[in-house]
Amino acid sequence: MNVQSIADEYEKLLPEITPENRPYWDGLAAHELRLQCCDECGEYRFPDSEVCPRCLSGSFTWSAVSGKGRLWSWLRMHQRYLSVFDGVRPYLVAYIKLDEGPPVISTLVDPPDELVFDMPVRAVFQPGFSDRTILKFAVESPEPAA
Repeated sequence: MNVQSIADEYEKLLPEITPENRPYWDGLAAHELRLQCCDECGEYRFPDSEVCPRCLSGSFTWSAVSGKGRLWSWLRMHQRYLSVFDGVRPYLVAYIKLDEGPPVISTLVDPPDELVFDMPVRAVFQPGFSDRTILKFAVESPEPAA
């Protein structure tokens, strides 16, 4: 499979950009993770939705968040489901619990050999095959002790 056909297959997997989710994608392009935040109760949510799952308010604001979180779970995918990922198998699927609350399913870039529950992670923004930037995460380096 040549690079262009891989790009075409990858492009098919990305969700359509709509007026409702455009702030999310525009945020990634600006290297910001933007989530909907309920104007009534302050609950952040991902993915976007018309109403808050906590209080059912339809009033929200798109807000940039820290992009920091914790590794809650992960798996290494060995099974071939989509040919577009043949060159990167096994690949890591990571369940990240953002500091602001909602979970995000993504992947880790340059993961260490040993992963541990509750490892701190941060958002990284990588260009994809399309015109879009894709959200991934990297393990945070521990800060040296003072």
